[in-house]
Amino acid sequence: MGESSDKISVDHQQIPGTTFVELSVVMPCLNEADTLASCIEKAQRIFLSSGISGEVIVADNGSSDGSPLIAQRLGARVVHVKAPGYGNALRGGIAAAKGKYVIMGDADDSYDFLEIPNFIERLRQGYDLVQGCRLPAGGGTIMPGAMPFLHRWWGNPMFSFMAQRWFNAPIHDVYCGLRGFTRDLYEDLNLRCTGMEFAPEMIIKASLYQKKISEVPITLHQDGRTSHAPHLKTYRDGWRTLRFFLIYSPRWLFYFPGLLLIALGILGYGLVYSGMEIRGITFDAHTLLFASLSVLCGYQAVLFAIFSKTFAINEGLLPEDPKLVRFFQIANLERGLILAMAGLILGILMLAMSVKMWHETGFGAMDYPRTMRIVIPGAFLTVLGVQTILSSFFVSILGMKKVIPNNSTHSQISG
Repeated sequence: MGESSDKISVDHQQIPGTTFVELSVVMPCLNEADTLASCIEKAQRIFLSSGISGEVIVADNGSSDGSPLIAQRLGARVVHVKAPGYGNALRGGIAAAKGKYVIMGDADDSYDFLEIPNFIERLRQGYDLVQGCRLPAGGGTIMPGAMPFLHRWWGNPMFSFMAQRWFNAPIHDVYCGLRGFTRDLYEDLNLRCTGMEFAPEMIIKASLYQKKISEVPITLHQDGRTSHAPHLKTYRDGWRTLRFFLIYSPRWLFYFPGLLLIALGILGYGLVYSGMEIRGITFDAHTLLFASLSVLCGYQAVLFAIFSKTFAINEGLLPEDPKLVRFFQIANLERGLILAMAGLILGILMLAMSVKMWHETGFGAMDYPRTMRIVIPGAFLTVLGVQTILSSFFVSILGMKKVIPNNSTHSQISG
């Protein structure tokens, strides 16, 4: 996913004196000589016309077209970020920023920095994050040719919808790169992504931590660069974003698919032991085998949801979840072990019964349709019991750090 918790290595000029800086405008830059000057001049013009104490920071990510010299000539601070990637460039620029507020925006002239007052006004009102919105669904405007067809009608709406439904993000354009936020918010979120998914990461984590978020409609203009194509790669960056969404939502990645598989497996067992036929189709030992496989895979997926959520909370990737704390209080280690041992013993007894049946035949040929109705669930319960014992101890270890209440430190979870 291109994530890292390492500090970004930057080389920047020091601000002389101790003048208060209210706003830092951070522009990631990789060969933006065509448009950089226009973006810097617009931001500086707003500083003067609106009486904002501000600075422009150009986070250069290895430009070879003279972009840093353009920025320096116009009085912007240049931060040289060695680690490649859109997220790395922004992290480096933000780390060097001195402002109470930060507004980030691309240096390709697609964002109009004359719209800065709309963002700073909301920040002064107490919002932690002010997100720009280019899409008409949120009041934004996309000029002709400013956004590729697939991005406008599929990628951005889809990821924005996912952010709304999965993470309760109050926004309509999760990928908009023009946004403002407080320095306190940025430090609290501990952002990790180094690529294009840095933008949705900020939205998702701010939403999960229930920060105060506002949205400002903006106009997206056509990319002003002529010397090279946009840096965004549709399929690569789309996949990286989808992967990030899934990793940050164990419910959708593991829990809900796991529940579905478990339900299908239970349905299969019900069909077999009820003797039901559907349009002449008989459900027997082969159905039991598939049903057992479905339940085991689903159970493993649910366990992974618990593992990953516990780990993410302990590492500060996700906020603490009261539901998970309550779950640990109910499904503690001892209860998990009791349940696991019951299943394990029942499974072993069923397997022993099948061996006895084999012994009764003189260890010869058996009635396999009848025998498999005992062998398959016996093996299934045995595996399920062993899996629950091991998983209970493992998640108990994971949960000891933070998500377990103090009065139950040594009695964590079952599967």
